[in-house]
Amino acid sequence: PGAMIALIQMWIFLVLAVALLAIEIWALVNALRFRPDAYVAAGKRTKVFWCVLTGVAVLLGFLSLPYPIGGGSSMLFMLAGVIIAGIFLADVLPSLKRVMGRAQGNRR
Repeated sequence: PGAMIALIQMWIFLVLAVALLAIEIWALVNALRFRPDAYVAAGKRTKVFWCVLTGVAVLLGFLSLPYPIGGGSSMLFMLAGVIIAGIFLADVLPSLKRVMGRAQGNRR
């Protein structure tokens, strides 16, 4: 029974790590797709800053995947990566969308 519980825990951790990596990749893709002046207009630092930071989040997410896929690093890496991606997705991305919506004349 102990081996079965360990196997279930391993699979849950793997699924969680992959899901969080997908969120981090989504944040990076969104960071890359906006023009540099949109970041300045939104008051959210620079495109380079957010692309590097979300890129680091993807790296941390990959390293947190269990061995042999990733590095099997600690949950601290997983947490740090998802926090970076979460800040981008919850704060920066909505601001960029608002700025780009105004720039294109789309009033919402």
